Amino acid sequence: MSSVRLVACLVGLFSVSVLSAADWPQWRGPDRNGIAIEKITKLDWKDSPPKHLWTIDGMGKGFASVAIVDGRLYSTGNLKSGQGVVCVDVQSQRVLWSRPLTEENPDHSYPGSRCTPTVDGDHLYVVTSDGQISCLRTGDGEVVWKRNLKKDWGGKMMSGWGYSESPLVDGDWVLCTPGAQDAMIVALDKKSGEEIWASQVPDLGENGKNGAGYSSIVVSEATGVKQYVQLVGRGVIGVRASDGEFLWSYNKVANGTANIPTPICFGDYVFASTGYGTGACLLKLSKSGEGVTAQEEYFLDSKTFQNHHGGMIRNGEYLFAGHQHNKGWPICLHIPTGQVKWGGDIRPEGSGSAAITQINDQIIFRYQDGLLALIEATPDGYNLQGTFRPEYQEAQSWSHPVVVDGKLYLREQDKLMCYELSN
Repeated sequence: MSSVRLVACLVGLFSVSVLSAADWPQWRGPDRNGIAIEKITKLDWKDSPPKHLWTIDGMGKGFASVAIVDGRLYSTGNLKSGQGVVCVDVQSQRVLWSRPLTEENPDHSYPGSRCTPTVDGDHLYVVTSDGQISCLRTGDGEVVWKRNLKKDWGGKMMSGWGYSESPLVDGDWVLCTPGAQDAMIVALDKKSGEEIWASQVPDLGENGKNGAGYSSIVVSEATGVKQYVQLVGRGVIGVRASDGEFLWSYNKVANGTANIPTPICFGDYVFASTGYGTGACLLKLSKSGEGVTAQEEYFLDSKTFQNHHGGMIRNGEYLFAGHQHNKGWPICLHIPTGQVKWGGDIRPEGSGSAAITQINDQIIFRYQDGLLALIEATPDGYNLQGTFRPEYQEAQSWSHPVVVDGKLYLREQDKLMCYELSN
């Protein structure tokens, strides 16, 4: 497909969500794309960095981000009595309830929680790092049902770190990734936890390792076929939403340590990337009989672009992210061509991988060392619009920043910080 046609497709697809609520109900926000749907006054941190409002303890240990709905904030953490969910009232800054889901804290490298809860009405869904998926009531944290990805489906991770997925709620179902060959992805009845289907996958190729990756499922409507797209241990895959039938896979983007970033789906395209010296790809999905095939539009080597973790954001026909393994060097890619518009060689103010979130046409980069940078989301050139350091930093600041109602929420292990964004 020509780049001209692809540009037209991308521009036509880009539109602002019409959701009115400022809630952040799941991993990477309302549309699972890292973009806040609310609009606030254009920010400038050079002269006016965000104002610190409050900091509280009680989140437990972990790297999970937060979900916020109707003034209640939810996250997961390693608590004294096991890994579980914490609920905070943001107005009073009080922990309303906490609910351990494991008898003890899971033992794996980089101890702590990973999952951002998915809030759906009066219930929320989480995957603990030892591989349990649970449904809880939002009001009091009462457990409605639990399933075990390892015991119930023979699930496994591609490497020795904990499960890191944030489950996807889609209609009456909740989906997650056990990582077994005969149950790579499963769809469950969200009310009961009963299995709807389990997706079997064939041999996916030599790159990477068998098992689940450290990513989360997204929805694609490519070629008119609704499908679930996920980055697993052997690369990026697509399965038919109606019955879990395997549709396609792409192995070249897999590495043997950890495949982490959530893929980006738009129109008939999927963009995916991993670190550890791997790279990135743009795939075009096409109808093939009853199935779907994935064709490589291009592959970028690791020197051109690789996202270790921290995520990628698509803004129209451009992609913004942190580039290089274990680094967050800001970069802007032209998606139709894979050309670097700027960056990739700009040494940032912070160090380590960068977790990113977009508000307005600006992107917040939260670096592993705690520093936050504000960068304009424009293809015209790198425009740093200020930095600041939060009042507290510990270990690796991997939790993704969240913006709700003009406020910036930063989870830092057991602490939760809140800043005023609007000037």
